[in-house]
Amino acid sequence: MSTIISHPRAYADVTGRHITFVTHDGYGDEIQADSDADVRHAIIRRATSEARRSGAPLELITSGDHGKHRLLVAPDGQVTPLEPPTPASNLPDRPTGRTQTDGEEVSEQAPQSTATETAAAPAAEPPARPSFLKPPTTAPTASRGWRGVARRIGITVRPAAADRQRAEWTSVVSRQWAGCRTIAIANGKGGVGKTMTTAMLSAVYAREGGGNVLAWDNNDTRGTLGWRTEQGMYDTTLRDLVPEASRLLTLGAGVSDITRFVHHQSTDRYDVLRSNPELLATDQRIASAEFDLLMQVAARFYRLVIFDSGNDESAERWLRMVDSSYQLVIPTLATPESAESAALLLDALRGRDERSGVLAQRAVVIVTQSESAPTAAHRITEGFAGHVRAVHVIPFDPALKAGPLRFDALRRRTRDAWLAAAAATAEGL
Repeated sequence: MSTIISHPRAYADVTGRHITFVTHDGYGDEIQADSDADVRHAIIRRATSEARRSGAPLELITSGDHGKHRLLVAPDGQVTPLEPPTPASNLPDRPTGRTQTDGEEVSEQAPQSTATETAAAPAAEPPARPSFLKPPTTAPTASRGWRGVARRIGITVRPAAADRQRAEWTSVVSRQWAGCRTIAIANGKGGVGKTMTTAMLSAVYAREGGGNVLAWDNNDTRGTLGWRTEQGMYDTTLRDLVPEASRLLTLGAGVSDITRFVHHQSTDRYDVLRSNPELLATDQRIASAEFDLLMQVAARFYRLVIFDSGNDESAERWLRMVDSSYQLVIPTLATPESAESAALLLDALRGRDERSGVLAQRAVVIVTQSESAPTAAHRITEGFAGHVRAVHVIPFDPALKAGPLRFDALRRRTRDAWLAAAAATAEGL
């Protein structure tokens, strides 16, 4: 019987210099250390990154060439051996094929036979009883054209292929994950649609998934997410949240306490954490420690955080954003200059470190068409194909050019394109 642990648990299996790292929610990474001496450092770096993302200390169990160890890794990188020491034979195995009963972990593997076991054959198990209950399902329904009219007057018809596809996308974007997930919207060039992408993806996930989505303006220089979204009851920004972050992490803090620092979008149902575009970058820089503290607050109050990043790829908050994200989305206009900037960012991340390279490999590129560039969008899409996990094109829509960003203001074709792009992004979470 294993002890119930209050911390999320991760596992690292070591074979030579190869490390298989599995998070508490089943997200796996393959890590290759540079040397035997670097194995431990590589494991601790990955565990620290996971602790920061979950906003809580992480119980780490390592096994393999160097035996079994049980550690507590804090978001700031501090490592504490768990005491009293647990014999290796009593440490829980990696969560593969485990079941859970009454809070206890039960291994599905048969125990090793010993000389003290009785020779009597175990009693035969009764056959499994089939359940009389069926899980609820959400079948796609016809929504447009003659099929939609027939459905509304009570005639059952098979939904069109477009309705079935839309239902599949909706099912993906409405998923609820165990623990907070993070998405970074990044491109080093300004004016390529980062803020627009942040708002549209946030709207899709919040509308279909029931809210609890935060759009975070992670920008030192003239972040405009607040200009293109609704202002809440309080004129507050990220700078107001920083000194209150520790209080919001106390046990006495309530769910509604975050409301004073974010701006709720009444129709699209997500919240915005604003920067202040009126201040110089020198007046609103965020250090790594402050970012990590804010990330812990975000992880406590939200299931999904989407970062609208700035253009300074050397800023501490930009680098920490990358280290704290599960998924990378790179927006670009259908122009050679913005597409080249996106490609250069992917190249730089592949050379930065192993985890950044995985983010680049699994990235989703979103190409937004201008009014007169459908051919250019097709050419850029082909250029990224095979270098990232998915590429999606957003058709030109005047509602995206300027003014408030609201999902309902878009044309139906544009809404479907954003739904498809959001589904592709969610597949990486």
